[in-house]
Amino acid sequence: MDQLLEKYRSEVIGQLREKFQYKSLMQVPALEKISLNVGIGDAPTNPKALEAAVEELGLITGQKAVRTKAKKSIAGFKLREGMAIGARVTLRGNRMYEFLFRLINIAIPRVRDFRGLNPNGFDGRGNYNFSIREQIIFPEIEVDQVDSYHGLNVTITTTAPTDEEGRELLAGLGFPFRKN
Repeated sequence: MDQLLEKYRSEVIGQLREKFQYKSLMQVPALEKISLNVGIGDAPTNPKALEAAVEELGLITGQKAVRTKAKKSIAGFKLREGMAIGARVTLRGNRMYEFLFRLINIAIPRVRDFRGLNPNGFDGRGNYNFSIREQIIFPEIEVDQVDSYHGLNVTITTTAPTDEEGRELLAGLGFPFRKN
């Protein structure tokens, strides 16, 4: 079994039940899914950049990425409806916990001048958003093979009803939040 899932079941559930006085085990917040999005600005003019992003996202997550298409035509950006402009992956279950473990323990410590993630990235319903500036922080990506650097947006969806409960859940799992 995955280390992070084991930590959640053995430690985090007990901490959250004690702090928030949950009567039932089913009230304790849990991770639902992790969504990763990559937008490639020059995808309409450079299809190889989009192919590389899809391949890198697949390497990072261990799951095939889906191309996202433009919903509207925007003349100023030379963008037509239906053009591929990015990629996304949604992780659930064991892959989600495996990815989160690698993110917390391997990738985030490799960020240059890292001082912690912003604790205010919650959306009001216990879900957390943050972005990663360069995909090269993941060890699966070979820096020599990368043509262009791009960032990715990570959304962690939880069953927590409030931001405070979501923050405690992620902090219990080992998320490196910045101290304000």
